Amino acid sequence: MSSQLTDEELAALMPSELVKYETPIPTQIVSSDEFYPDPQNERQREVENRLLAMADDLGGKQGLSRRKFFQSAAGMAASFVAMNEVYGNLFDVSKAEAATPAMAQERANTFKDQFIMDMHTHFLRDDTRLVNFVRSREAVGKAGWNKYLADKEQTLEDLKYANYVKEMFLDSDTKIALISSSPSDIEQDWFLTNEQMAQARTKLNNDAAAFKSKRLMSHMIFTPGQPGWLEKLQAGLELKPDSVKGYTVGDNTHKATSRYPWRMDDEKVAYKGYELMVKAGIKNVCVHKGLFAPGVEKQFPNLRAFADVDDVGKAAKDWPQLNFIVYHSAYRHVGGDPKVALAEFESTGRVSWTSDLAGIPAKYGVKNVYGDVGQLFATTLIAEPNVCAALMGTLIKGLGVDHVCWGTDAVWTGAPQWQIEGLRRLEIPEAMQKKHGFAPLGAADGPVKTAIFGDNNARLYGVDPKRAMLDLKGDRFAALKAEYEKAGPEPSHMRYGYVIPNGPVDYSVFA
Repeated sequence: MSSQLTDEELAALMPSELVKYETPIPTQIVSSDEFYPDPQNERQREVENRLLAMADDLGGKQGLSRRKFFQSAAGMAASFVAMNEVYGNLFDVSKAEAATPAMAQERANTFKDQFIMDMHTHFLRDDTRLVNFVRSREAVGKAGWNKYLADKEQTLEDLKYANYVKEMFLDSDTKIALISSSPSDIEQDWFLTNEQMAQARTKLNNDAAAFKSKRLMSHMIFTPGQPGWLEKLQAGLELKPDSVKGYTVGDNTHKATSRYPWRMDDEKVAYKGYELMVKAGIKNVCVHKGLFAPGVEKQFPNLRAFADVDDVGKAAKDWPQLNFIVYHSAYRHVGGDPKVALAEFESTGRVSWTSDLAGIPAKYGVKNVYGDVGQLFATTLIAEPNVCAALMGTLIKGLGVDHVCWGTDAVWTGAPQWQIEGLRRLEIPEAMQKKHGFAPLGAADGPVKTAIFGDNNARLYGVDPKRAMLDLKGDRFAALKAEYEKAGPEPSHMRYGYVIPNGPVDYSVFA
């Protein structure tokens, strides 16, 4: 099987599960096998060093090991203190919070009942062939670096259903999630089939439902142009998905052999699918866009015209019955140097493709285009938070605060709590606000962040937040989470993917 990364590239990388320090937030870029990660840059290394020093100092005074300190609310606060010291005052946090566990925990408790709908999440099917993660761990064992890995058969269990449930609903404040997938021209290489997504939705909601709570929603994937795609779409619609999703580049897992890329504004192909969706009562069409840095374009120039948002405006104008939710908000530079994105914004006031997306409502006179922040937020928050602030300001200014939607792309980047804390604390610098006409993001529970975290997705998916919170508080997962927290939660802070090693790795620490 293939992926974007070659065997030679994979050999130069290290599984992110083996990163030495399980910090509350990542301190270097973690990639899936979709793109080659950037090495840890100088400022990320400085954040890591400051955070380790605070863990030793503040954690030591509290009688906590580094690991225990990082698992605490004070450890999370320390992460954003370190980022402020390196990147400037972007996050609402104080050193007192990092030094005082009770203060940090009190703040965490204040927001734990915040309504959060994460409508962009993943796990892998039990029979997946996407085994590059496993092969990397096996190689570590065979090399003799880690006897534990050599003696134990390596699996992808951390990327499957059981761990997904733990990380989404016990290790984070997420209340409702949507399980998504990625298609392939090779049926066996879908992350999940449409049937498996529907089954996961049923299983989790049945497990949760002491009352009428609906913790999990699901996509169905549509694949315009593939043989029999309309029949498959019709069969998928009969599963009653909560929304549909497509990849205009076609087979995102095997880009080198992708045979059926498509455009959203293709009247002869895609529009036939929209017609079936409208008849079935579907309102939300999610579309993967972006994550196509110049280096990726060089590898796959034939897919470039399908990866940007040039086809979104006409489709939205022609189909006002549908909401088009652009995943990743078309951010281009994932897998590229964050300095490039920052330099582009500082010189032009724009960020490739995301600014194009934000301009669609004004250009086409439409109100049915939305930006999802999955992966965009996770990557830029740690790679260059000033870019993260610029992207949030750009989307809100162009699309409207009621058209920016929360998604995390978890569990690729582990439990999404660090991203939740990131948005709660993030503010657009005043100088950036004044120069570009951006509105402030405001308080963690203020109107802007409340809209992004949950209200916008709730409106799109027909959920009443107040009613939902009442139902959710009485379900089994609420009780499980309460017991989990009472016993002392132990989030792993694990991320799943690849990183560039920063030198020799002491694999014995994982034995």
